[in-house]
Amino acid sequence: MLQKLSVQNVALIERAELEFAPGVNVLSGETGAGKSVILDAIDFVLGAKADRSLIRSGEAFCAVRAEFFCDDPRVAALLDEYDIEADEALILSRRLSADGKGSLKVNGCSVTASMLRRMTALLVDVHGQSEHFFLLKESNQLKLLDDVAGAPVASLKERLGELLTRRKQIVSDRAKLGGDVGERERRLDILKFQIDEIGRADLKEGEEEELIAFRDRWRNAEKILDALGAVRQYLGADGGSADTLRGAQRSIASIGRLDERYAALADRLETAAAEAEDIADTAQQYVDELDMDEREAERAEARLDEIRSLKKKYGGSIADILAFRRNAEEEFALLSDSDAQYEKLGAELEKVEDGIYAACQQLTNARMEAADGFAARVTEELKTLNIASPQFEVQFGDYARDDVPHATAEGLGSVRFLFSANAGEPPKELGKIISGGEMSRFMLSVKTQLSSVNAIGTYIFDEIDAGIGGKTARVVAEKFCKIGTGVQIIAVSHLAQIAACADREFYIEKQEDGGRTFTVIHALEGEARVKELARLIGGDTESELALRHAEELLANAASYKKSLSRSE
Repeated sequence: MLQKLSVQNVALIERAELEFAPGVNVLSGETGAGKSVILDAIDFVLGAKADRSLIRSGEAFCAVRAEFFCDDPRVAALLDEYDIEADEALILSRRLSADGKGSLKVNGCSVTASMLRRMTALLVDVHGQSEHFFLLKESNQLKLLDDVAGAPVASLKERLGELLTRRKQIVSDRAKLGGDVGERERRLDILKFQIDEIGRADLKEGEEEELIAFRDRWRNAEKILDALGAVRQYLGADGGSADTLRGAQRSIASIGRLDERYAALADRLETAAAEAEDIADTAQQYVDELDMDEREAERAEARLDEIRSLKKKYGGSIADILAFRRNAEEEFALLSDSDAQYEKLGAELEKVEDGIYAACQQLTNARMEAADGFAARVTEELKTLNIASPQFEVQFGDYARDDVPHATAEGLGSVRFLFSANAGEPPKELGKIISGGEMSRFMLSVKTQLSSVNAIGTYIFDEIDAGIGGKTARVVAEKFCKIGTGVQIIAVSHLAQIAACADREFYIEKQEDGGRTFTVIHALEGEARVKELARLIGGDTESELALRHAEELLANAASYKKSLSRSE
């Protein structure tokens, strides 16, 4: 149950705080005063898509805080999953800045929008005016029916999903076998050619790098010889660096006995001279090794050409080419035994598709069973909502075993809601026959049924009373009272009959101050509430007749709610 809502800088609302009651809460006021803004604020804190147009003009941010009382174990499990400490109250808060940055928190801990929506879907069911169109879509009708059917259908859909996954894998495995015999033979020929071509090349890891290094040395042989010769000349020739270091070593050695530091210096010069001689010798060794045969260079270039050709066909490196060959060998082995394997997979596919068909039939039967009771209950609800001869049924489309390849996680076949409000007129598709006022009552009937199966504590209705009035308005008000005995209702309404049944009523109005417009929210009690009902009845809050009528509506609503409590 939503206990408290705090709103700051949302549309025309600068700051507001609403404390909701259990039962029925009604928001009333003139058109355009900002009633739906309250619902927008609730949507926002429940995790709806953030829109900066929600921020009050001239302000840097908007913020909404909602405090719920909730003892739903499903919510507790989510809090535990999110590692959020549970408290007596569940507090949701959301803030959006003008620069597009925002924050979402549950009990003070940051969460993502998707995490928030998972949780709030268990707390609140919002019925906006757009939901009329939502229910006209057949896929949404199916979803609604599955919600009504509950656990049996959910279990069957889970089993169906497992079978569909297995079927997809079998189809994929069979595709790897190459289809018919002719296709498999052609594929085997291609694979054999590829395997043999790579095998004849006898590639080795690192070979290409060695060949490239050899080629580079060959192409730069003259430059290399010049450099190595210079090293040999500078270091090892008579009078070169090695001889110079030896002379320096002998000079310092003569005084080595006078100071250990001089002796150490002599040792270092000895080491340097030996290193210079070794470097000169190594340079000469490299010169000797560089005696390359031109034919060897040609063979290296030809080998590199061969590797480049294979890379174009089979991969960007020798490692990729060798991996390609291993995969080809595995596929070749599979296809070589393909007839037996194909037959085995075919038998398994047949068995799995039989299981899918059976699961779809079971799913349809479970839906039909749920649909019979659901349609009957909705029809009875519609009768209480001043539709004298309603007909509502759920039509199921046919399907056969051959349709299994088209099965989805939702099963096979279609579901359509059919409706007629008039005796003697056959039911037709919902969107082709139902009027606006009838649609409002139809949705209320559906919500009444869902309130007993989805365990949601708060229902929000945005002008569900559109298109109705008179006796029907009274019946809808009574329906709200009945639903309100089990769940909390928050409703935007223009009807006095519905406002009269509220356990708490809020009046929303626009005011101007200092050249700016503000939406102001008043919790109505006593005389103020009577005057608002009079305004809803006829607009004249000073009319004695309207005031008496308003008081009568309140008295009748109180009496009706009292009768409900006695019947419990």
